[in-house]
Amino acid sequence: MAPGKRASQADIAEKLGVSVSTVSRALANELGISDAVRADVQRMARVLGYKSKHPPAPGRLDKRALALVPLNSAMGSLASFYHGIVEAMRSQAEEAGIVLDVRLVNEDMVTLDFIRRQVSKTGANGVILAGIDPDDDIAQWVQETETALVLANGSDPLMRFNSVAPANFYGAYRATQRLIDAGRRKILHYTYRHRPTILQRRRGFEAAIAANEGVTGTVVISNEHSSKDLLASLLAGEYDVTAVFCWNDSVAVGMVEALLGQDSPMPKGFSIIGFDDLPIAGMANPRLSTVRVDREAMGRGVIRLLASQIDGEQAVQQLEIGVSLVEGETVHSIG
Repeated sequence: MAPGKRASQADIAEKLGVSVSTVSRALANELGISDAVRADVQRMARVLGYKSKHPPAPGRLDKRALALVPLNSAMGSLASFYHGIVEAMRSQAEEAGIVLDVRLVNEDMVTLDFIRRQVSKTGANGVILAGIDPDDDIAQWVQETETALVLANGSDPLMRFNSVAPANFYGAYRATQRLIDAGRRKILHYTYRHRPTILQRRRGFEAAIAANEGVTGTVVISNEHSSKDLLASLLAGEYDVTAVFCWNDSVAVGMVEALLGQDSPMPKGFSIIGFDDLPIAGMANPRLSTVRVDREAMGRGVIRLLASQIDGEQAVQQLEIGVSLVEGETVHSIG
């Protein structure tokens, strides 16, 4: 196509190797066109900047979304976390008239080629990445094709994509402040490196420490020290702390029995707080003190943002869902 020339249906047809009639029917969302061909035509139209003189009437746009959920999270310790999000997405998608196709995937397999194949197979005009951070190739493709994308339980520091996540910074701030209000002055935060959402929890912890005179904070990163190693170090007294704030409940519950059990050598009143309020937090004995994430609200928010983007909204929106403290039995007040 010559520079400056306005894209036509013939240009789209030439690029895809189909007839102009097929392109016209696909853009009009007429029956008799396969979902894969319709998706290819609509994506190429976006790539070429094609502008229809007769856009489809409101409500006629075929809305299909592909949600990729990491298999290890869906089947592992975070299964209940993502189950709540996915079920809420399904319910909200049905209400919004969006056909939602949920796929459990190995996160290592989520490459640009993989997403392209899945989008072509499902005919999706919107993609949801749940707990998966897009690499540079995926990010570039999404922007070039103007594919609707929402990060569920994720965030984009460069503000290129819509996202929905818990209020990680403020939730971590409140969790840390809860320990401080209980009289803790030496607190350890056990965290995980890499994901922007988890980094916000570390920043919330550090902000709360900085806001309270006489309180010191220690950060230990799981990528460098396993929870088993950290437990051994705590029991051996290698860290001069009286409380631990864990970046999630699964890790925190693993510490409860060892650090707060009847046979534990830890000083009386040692405190632990987690994050997420997964079912395992309520099953722990003693009941884990934690921060509750409204996973259903996250799922609903994801679909609302996706529907808005499919309908033409171009402003990037980063939605934070409020969190709340859950008073369990693992934070002990001094005095």
